[in-house]
Amino acid sequence: MIPLKNRLQIEEMKKAGRITAEAMAAAVEAVREGISTWELDRIVRHRIERNGARPTFLGYGGFPGSACISINDEVIHGIPSRSRILHEGDIVKLDLGAFYHGFTGDMARTVAVGRISDDAARLIRAAKESFEAGVSAFKEGGRIGDIGSAIQTRAESDGFSVVRRYIGHGVGRELHEDPEVPNYGTPGRGVRLQVGMTLAIEPMINMGRPEVYELDDGWTVKTADGLLSAHYENSVALTEDGPVILTALDV
Repeated sequence: MIPLKNRLQIEEMKKAGRITAEAMAAAVEAVREGISTWELDRIVRHRIERNGARPTFLGYGGFPGSACISINDEVIHGIPSRSRILHEGDIVKLDLGAFYHGFTGDMARTVAVGRISDDAARLIRAAKESFEAGVSAFKEGGRIGDIGSAIQTRAESDGFSVVRRYIGHGVGRELHEDPEVPNYGTPGRGVRLQVGMTLAIEPMINMGRPEVYELDDGWTVKTADGLLSAHYENSVALTEDGPVILTALDV
């Protein structure tokens, strides 16, 4: 069952989303050569708790961090560690959420560490623009397949691929709600889009093949071919005025 949200609930989700966005902004600002992913995670947790919220990811399914922090060919779910140090030329994925007054935000960004290759920059840009294409397709009366198709088309237009094993999802009182939101699909297929839906739209875009695998730690997911991956995500509500980004600083 897909839980639709009313205007008041969407306003509450904006509060959780703003706290999530503030924590993300603090983490992005701290990204630099020589910092550990553990320190970035500490920054995220401090910022979320300072705002009276709690990190959604901390303890979720047993996850040990407040943020998933994944480097280079790591796609998602990287575990923060004192021994994981960022280096010039890396790209780092930050994925986090804040739970506040019964609702959660969920967002992700891919950030350059210093100077990166032109191909890496192009991949990061494609992930962001794929997300934007997906949001543009999030329209009342449309279908879930419209979102996935828009994301896939944008990513593949640059010669990249979309991860199929992991997908977007509904978000609200729970981190993962119905419906599933694949980053690929056929226009006009799937669940009908309705006002009140709140989705985590999150393209995961690979420089090479779409296949991925999970490490023995039970969390970290990497590209099968060892090439780079980028991730871009926001929580988005479909309102009578169209889609609204909930995980933003100015909502």
